[in-house]
Amino acid sequence: MHHTERYLLAFVCLLLKCASLSLAFQVLPHTRNLAIRRQPTQCAATDDDFMAALRTRVQEVEDRESKLPLVVIDSLLPRQVLKIQVKNDLLMELVRECLQNENPFFGMLGIARLSSGQQVHLKNGVEVEIVGKPEFDKDSGIKLELKGGRRFSIEGEVDNAGKGWTEARVRFLDSEEDEEAEVYGKDRFSVARAISRATEFTTPNVNMQDCQSLIARWIELATEREREPGQIARLQEQLGEIPPPEQPTERALWVGALINPIPAMGVAMEIRPQLLVAKTAEERVQIALDGILRSIKHMDGSAKMW
Repeated sequence: MHHTERYLLAFVCLLLKCASLSLAFQVLPHTRNLAIRRQPTQCAATDDDFMAALRTRVQEVEDRESKLPLVVIDSLLPRQVLKIQVKNDLLMELVRECLQNENPFFGMLGIARLSSGQQVHLKNGVEVEIVGKPEFDKDSGIKLELKGGRRFSIEGEVDNAGKGWTEARVRFLDSEEDEEAEVYGKDRFSVARAISRATEFTTPNVNMQDCQSLIARWIELATEREREPGQIARLQEQLGEIPPPEQPTERALWVGALINPIPAMGVAMEIRPQLLVAKTAEERVQIALDGILRSIKHMDGSAKMW
């Protein structure tokens, strides 16, 4: 869907340019020179309507690419799956609108608690996709499945969409592009350090039982504490293979989704909001490393958190 819209936007922009040129100049037959010909009033009005329609369509496509309706539910990470059943008329209407427009995506934000105890809405979140066919019921509300996709950051003000929910222009974040920008930034070695630290998730660790890796040890301990049989196996299936160390941001996000699963298991500190607002790949890797180490120590009893 997203790629199709980008191609459509490029095509319409090209069409606008061509149309503008054809309205401005016309080659008169049997001459060698370009001459400006004034169009008849009726034709000019028709052309103006055509151009206005094209510009409106371009704006619609641009909005669909950069403008998202927003819902505050949870600090979801890419790859995570959230299954919910809620009775909320506004959410039901938003989902219906997304499906009607054949654009089953909206933005999801979480809430962070400051050291003062104050709660604030994050400005970084993920675009979620409505998976499958939601179930609507006038008594129980809506039952739907959402999957986390592209990360984004809100740019500018959050506006009322006119139908009850809010929306904002967002900048979608690409891990590879961000890391490339870091390489050419102030600290060009930060990504190299992040890659080096990211290997620690999957390499043998002498501090772990049987020299297991951090990931392997966490999975072993968490499997013993499943809320229901097969929970960790299903979680791994949802998340897929862990990204390679050469993709430190994606690897850190994967680890965050692993140790902060949905539904929560209560075996790790909540690190997903920190991962979403972190500025660099090195920060994200460090957040994920600290999170998984503390979770392991909590589960093996060497350093209980609660």
